[in-house]
Formats: sequence, structure tokens, C-alpha cells
Amino acid sequence: MKLYYSPGACSLAPHIALCETGTPFTAEKVDLKTKKTEAGGDYTAVNAKGSVPALALENGHVLTEAAAILQYIADGKPETNLAPRAGSFERYRLMELLNYIATEIHKGFSPLWNPKASADWKAAAHANLATRFDWLSSFLGGKSYLLGEGFSVADAYLFTVLSWSGHVGVDLAKWPVLTAYQARVGHRPKVQQALREEGLLN
Repeated sequence: MKLYYSPGACSLAPHIALCETGTPFTAEKVDLKTKKTEAGGDYTAVNAKGSVPALALENGHVLTEAAAILQYIADGKPETNLAPRAGSFERYRLMELLNYIATEIHKGFSPLWNPKASADWKAAAHANLATRFDWLSSFLGGKSYLLGEGFSVADAYLFTVLSWSGHVGVDLAKWPVLTAYQARVGHRPKVQQALREEGLLN
């Protein structure tokens, strides 16, 4: 399989999951401005949405959207326990978290990347993210990871989006639970592998 990614974008989450599961894959970088792949191809021919990630499977299918790709990767290697068993309540909790990260946190950063966003819009985005970070801090509490003591694909996604904070003027130090969580996830060997492979870590 092939992962189409842009360094540090939400595609980092499935990159981490692939490394954590030991799934064989290749990776191809995408220029999101030109929609060209590193090999010179037209990325919109792979994913008409034009966004990353996209996971091209050996059967010819292409899967998009981080939350869906993460579950696909985890289900391909159930022995790694990156996702609870399908049909279990814990699996629905994972899906709940993935949806929250995608819609409330990931998309919550969008105005902060937008050069056309007004100061008021960006201030509102900062306030909304602060509310969500308050909730996350409470939810994590004394747990090591979102689902307890075991790392899951939801952690790969949350780690990725929280890593954007410093790039858009969000001071994560206001939430010590989250900074400790980021450090904990960031020290995982497979997370560091993914970061190095994207040129984000020396």
C-alpha cells in the first residue's frame, strides 16, 4: 500500500499507525498547493478531494479521511491492539474520539491557517480550541492515553493535531496534561520513526 502525505499534516497520524503496526508501505509526498506528487503525478487523479491523507491499496481501491484510514490500518493488524474489537463498546468510544478530534479539534485549527481569516475569526477559533483543550485535559485526567493505558489510533490523530499548536500561536503550556501527553506520545519509538521519515525530526 502507498500513503500519500504532506509533512506534519493530518496524514502524519496514519503514518504513525503504519509504523506502529509494522505494516509494509511506501510513502509519497504531496505538494498541497500544486496538487503534484513527489514523483510528478497529478494527485487529484488519486484523490479528487485534493487533500491528504490517501491510502492506495493493493486491490486498486483508495481510502481517504484520516479517521477511516486509521481504523483500516488498525483492523489490518488486530494483534497490535491499536483499535478495540469491532462491535465492542470500546470501539464506539474510539469512533467517538476520532470524530471529536476530526470535527472539533482538527477543523478548529482551520481558521488559524487561513491568511484571509479576520482577527475576530481567529480569536474565536482560539477560544473554541481552548474550550476543547479544557475538555481533553479533563478527559485524559491521569490516563496515559485516550482509551486508558494502551496507545490507540486516536492517540496518533490527537498527537498530530496538537503538534500544530506552536505553528499557529496556541500556547499548549496552558494545559499541562496535554503537554505531558504530547511528550509521552512523542517519545514512542514508532512515532519518532514517522517524524523522521517526514523530515520533522533529526
